Amino acid sequence: MLDTSPATSADPTPRTARANRSAHSAWCPGIAPFLVTFCVVLALSLVVYRPNPTPLGWTLTVVWSLPAYASMVSLQGTLLIRRRYRRRTRMTPPAPAVQDFLIVVVPTIGRDDTYPALERSVRSYTAYLPAYFPHLRTDVIIEEGCAAHDRITELARSLPNVRVVEVPAAYQTPNGTRFKARANHYAHEMRIAGGEAGDHMWVLHMDDDTGVGPDTAAALAQFINRQRRAGPDGKHMAQGILTYPREYAVNRFTWLADAIRPADDIGRLRALTGLGNPVGGVHGELLLIRASVEASLGWDYGPKAIVEDAQIAMLFSQRYPGRSDWFEGRSYGASPASLRDFIRQRERWAWGLIALCFNRDIPRRYRALLSLSVGTWLISPFQNVGIVLLAAWFTGNMNTSPVTETVLVLWALNFGYAAGTYWEGLRLNVRASADSRRRWWELVAVVVMIPVFAFIEGCGALRGLGKFLTRRERRFTVIAKPA
Repeated sequence: MLDTSPATSADPTPRTARANRSAHSAWCPGIAPFLVTFCVVLALSLVVYRPNPTPLGWTLTVVWSLPAYASMVSLQGTLLIRRRYRRRTRMTPPAPAVQDFLIVVVPTIGRDDTYPALERSVRSYTAYLPAYFPHLRTDVIIEEGCAAHDRITELARSLPNVRVVEVPAAYQTPNGTRFKARANHYAHEMRIAGGEAGDHMWVLHMDDDTGVGPDTAAALAQFINRQRRAGPDGKHMAQGILTYPREYAVNRFTWLADAIRPADDIGRLRALTGLGNPVGGVHGELLLIRASVEASLGWDYGPKAIVEDAQIAMLFSQRYPGRSDWFEGRSYGASPASLRDFIRQRERWAWGLIALCFNRDIPRRYRALLSLSVGTWLISPFQNVGIVLLAAWFTGNMNTSPVTETVLVLWALNFGYAAGTYWEGLRLNVRASADSRRRWWELVAVVVMIPVFAFIEGCGALRGLGKFLTRRERRFTVIAKPA
């Protein structure tokens, strides 16, 4: 975890440097799980390989090789993080961002079942962020007449520098945007009208179930201070890491399945967003953007927008190429409370992302990688080992080798990436927990159940595809948020 004491971080003694390196290495992603799985899978595949120029062989060659590009991009992100952690003790220690104004924006549907998580999150902002941001405000955005209106208003009164922004029921954007993007756009217009769109102002977007810690505040301040020193060459957008502490998990199965999310942040998103162009999308929490840049982008994407975070990433890539980055701060959220909610969440993501892949307002080159990622996600149920063996049994050909031996390297790469992803994602979630000891059964369970997790993820994506193809009325599903 980041050392959040500026005085201690600046201490140049070797003892402090060793302690800092030890703390940082605890969060540094490992590559051993990937390498071990890659070598084992490749060795076994070479032993049992038999040429398979049948329709099944050709199908498997294509389907199981498609994720290779995404795997390589994610591995690049992991290696970039490892390099940054090696340089970590030479970086400027975190210090208060006294010259910058930070506005935390938290949209919420304001239901009673989402309020407990909202309260936990808002209290974390007022507890940890002021140490590094003397100029700070938290805006909780609610809909007029929401169920938890009175509780949210009372919470804001009881905490310093928290205000409630109530979106009028009659409010409409010029393009007819709905759902969360509409709320974001209303708050965005209020900030512009209030003169809060300067280069020295930053907006931190958070979900209503996602809190921060002292490490988050330190990493944010370090990033913002670095951009001030960079001047005109500074970055305008940055993304941190989502983690899911064990104590916030109502459902242990969905918590294990969500090991994929922090791992995706330190892999794919680190490689793309961290290298300047978030063409793979961003997530709506722990998303930091310069207020002046957000003022030029806005959130008015039309009535069909249900993945506004990915859409603003595409728009940013188009207008500000090379100006995004990644920072090592973490946010602390909760996994879906049930398997049903887990699938509904993935369904909405897939539904919106598929529509984004066909959005002609976005240049094709920016949609290409997103389309490949979404396509790989959609076919993930057919990459399941059980499904493949069942198909082989029906065809009477139990040979599941590819058409050529060289493809085995790509297959081993994908298997190694999958195992390493869940392994490291679980480690990050455990490290973020109050009890940071990883149980032996958790590691076994997360590796053994990878085919199950991938199948469920794919089922959610296919449900989203079905709704896109049948042109269903867009809905923004908000799942219950555990306290």
